[in-house]
Amino acid sequence: MSFTESAHDMRDVLVRLRHSLHATPEIGLMLPRTQQKVLEALDGLPLEITTGTALSSVTAVLRGGGRAAGDEPVPVVLLRGDMDALPVIERNNLPYISRVAGRMHACGHDLHTTMLVGAAHLLSARREELAGDVIFMFQPGEEGDEGARHMIGEGVLDAAGARPIAAYGMHVVSSMLPPGLFSSRGGPVMAAADVFQVTVKGRGGHGSSPHRALDPVLAGCEMVSALQSMVTRTFDPFDPVVVTVGQFHAGTADNVIPDEAYFEATVRTFSKDHRALVKRRLVEVVEGIAAAHGLGVDASFGMGYPVTVNNPGESDFAGRTTDELFGPGRYFVAPQPVMGSEDFSYVLEEVPGAFVFLGACPPDLDPATAAYNHSPEARFDDSVLPDGAALYASLALSRLAS
Repeated sequence: MSFTESAHDMRDVLVRLRHSLHATPEIGLMLPRTQQKVLEALDGLPLEITTGTALSSVTAVLRGGGRAAGDEPVPVVLLRGDMDALPVIERNNLPYISRVAGRMHACGHDLHTTMLVGAAHLLSARREELAGDVIFMFQPGEEGDEGARHMIGEGVLDAAGARPIAAYGMHVVSSMLPPGLFSSRGGPVMAAADVFQVTVKGRGGHGSSPHRALDPVLAGCEMVSALQSMVTRTFDPFDPVVVTVGQFHAGTADNVIPDEAYFEATVRTFSKDHRALVKRRLVEVVEGIAAAHGLGVDASFGMGYPVTVNNPGESDFAGRTTDELFGPGRYFVAPQPVMGSEDFSYVLEEVPGAFVFLGACPPDLDPATAAYNHSPEARFDDSVLPDGAALYASLALSRLAS
């Protein structure tokens, strides 16, 4: 029986697990209920299982029965699924809607976890065909907590005894792609995400007499506009940079000029050169404007997730494997990367691999207008669960065989 047939035979089991995870979302690095559900779902499989210490991760190793005899290290493939949710209040009419106030699986990680559990079952059933070992990486803390980096620090890449020759991750999207369509590309596939924080320091005063004060609000607003102009006049649009100010705080009353104004921006880049240059230019712009207004400024640049870079050979392999598994027309080579970020980037800095997107838009919605990931109205269709599990399993089996 093929992986696709076996996975579709498991559909009801996968759907029940996904609904259970969706109804009880947890956020951050510590996901005790989610971890327990994963451990229960893996119970009885021939896996070597360890759990994290600084985070509630699950690492499971499947030893292939088709490994060649001898003292040479056997090849290893890593498959990753993230498990954490978001601090979002769900606005959906679903029978399995989140039962935890202010928490929602708005990014589809409940599907990733379920598909990886499915892959563990599929590969365990065909363990004797595996020409090497498989690491199943169930990861908390993807949403800003660097869970992948923590798991690497705790040894996930060496869990099987040898470093993986390839690593694969998958991410569902609630819009943009039709349901069941896989997509990826070689090279940069998702952006680096950094944070720029600015405190403008002035001198407060009466709103009726701005000439007697040093107004940080006016200078801060000028900085926000100047940062956008700086991006368009400094960076090649074919190696894009995005700076978006998401917070601006100042003042307590309409007739009071405050002492300080504060704003914060997300900074997205795709190359190391632009990442370094934008850091310098952002600081230069705000310091120059502050000086022109006679104000002080504190500016800091916090480095976040690196660029997610697919190995071209591994992304091509993922495309070929998808075509072989499902037939032509189910894999789409993305013409450009997306500005979102991913901490699977830490894994791909250590191991060649590929990160693949899977359309999970419900069939009653239009992918062009459906609510996107992180929306309180985001919906993901259960029908993609068997195919995601089958692709995970097929990537591991085929890559070890190659």
